Amino acid sequence: MTALWTREELEAATGGRLIGAERPIGGASIDTRTLQPGDLFFAIRGDARDGHDFVADALGRGAGAAVVAEARAGDLAPHGPVLAVPETGADPVLTAMTRLGAAARTRTKAQVVAVTGSVGKTGTKEALRHVLSGQGETHASAASYNNHWGVPLTLARMPQATRYGVFEIGMNHAAEIVPLTAQVRPDIALITTIAPAHIEHFASLAAIADAKGEIFSGLQPGGVAIINRDVQHFDRLAAHAQASRAGRVITFGEHPDADVRALKIVLRPDLSVADALVMGQPVTYKLGTAGRHAALNSLGVMAVVHSLGADLARAALSLGGLTPPAGRGERTALEIGGGTAYLVDESYNANPVAVRAALATLAGIETGPRGRRIAVLGDMLELGAAAPDLHRGLADAIEAARIDLVFAAGPLMRHLFEALPVSRRGAVADTSADLLEPLARTLRPGDAVMVKGSNGSRMGRIVEALKARYAVDEARRALATAP
Repeated sequence: MTALWTREELEAATGGRLIGAERPIGGASIDTRTLQPGDLFFAIRGDARDGHDFVADALGRGAGAAVVAEARAGDLAPHGPVLAVPETGADPVLTAMTRLGAAARTRTKAQVVAVTGSVGKTGTKEALRHVLSGQGETHASAASYNNHWGVPLTLARMPQATRYGVFEIGMNHAAEIVPLTAQVRPDIALITTIAPAHIEHFASLAAIADAKGEIFSGLQPGGVAIINRDVQHFDRLAAHAQASRAGRVITFGEHPDADVRALKIVLRPDLSVADALVMGQPVTYKLGTAGRHAALNSLGVMAVVHSLGADLARAALSLGGLTPPAGRGERTALEIGGGTAYLVDESYNANPVAVRAALATLAGIETGPRGRRIAVLGDMLELGAAAPDLHRGLADAIEAARIDLVFAAGPLMRHLFEALPVSRRGAVADTSADLLEPLARTLRPGDAVMVKGSNGSRMGRIVEALKARYAVDEARRALATAP
């Protein structure tokens, strides 16, 4: 194991003291369920549980040490090494993790990229991880670690030798991004798009743009601000960039004035092809994920690659091997009634723009004989008073995408279901769990079924249940088709 932190570095960064025999530290964790041997376990206080209650378990699982509040150190030290940190603020362990993250950012010479946006930030972060990993040691946020816990944890995990750091930054209230981008101190900051996500906490879409524009406040002097030129509030975002320490603003999109511009996007069922101009240089590349939204975000990726001075041709080539993350377009073959149907997992999260994009992608998927395009949709949350109208308003996207059947889960999606013609109505239920059996009875060979909804609507349960029941065993398929 390569040591991530030494005892001296931990104590200097956090102001704490290590009690007990020193163990090698190779990572960092806040969750015993995913903790790896050698991880530094931070006993932060969560919304419902106190991490100190899990210290014994973490140390028993091989944690390198546990970071605990000074007042709890005496009780917990018998279980293994603990880093006792001063009693500061509401959560001294979170403070210590933030300080360790700051130390990680200070000691590295990495070029650091921060990504935010209402839609597509995780996919864009993963695309950057993919293309940059082939050009140098790359460290990026795990999953969607983009909040006041995830950002400092990702920083604390960053090895000193990192060449490229990629951080996702999220928010659902104004002023949340400011302290996070201040921790990351990006050399490059990118905004994917602005959409009505979390709009119940904002007065308008313009207010969301202002909140996303906060990411530029943390830019290093002379850094690069990258903005989607196609968004409605581009001028507002550009004003935030120009008020920051950015030395340059680069734009991407289909707009004729975009610095990284799509000349042509060809959409195919399982991939996309883009002809683009990257700062005046013609580049054609294949993208291993489907959908116009993914193709447009790839332009932002190319803008970052150019800004970093990385190899543009290698990045373009590697995009062909990109696959969508789980919950964001991952595809699975299902064995149904002696044939094959296809499941598109878009269950991670949802807002009106993201759902429309997912429906458009579903429209491009080829179905088999007698196959249908089926959308399984859960409530889009945090949309405020406009939520019923925003759900009902998806009916035109259903029609445009030629969706054959809609299955709807939740009281908000019921508004959409009731706005659809009877011929397009599959079933409606109060919860995702109640929707599973009606959906399973309906599926037949050749179908393409897409599942999407906000995290709180629990649509991922439908995906997992369908996979468990019908997913193709690739080894068995290879055996059956062998000569």
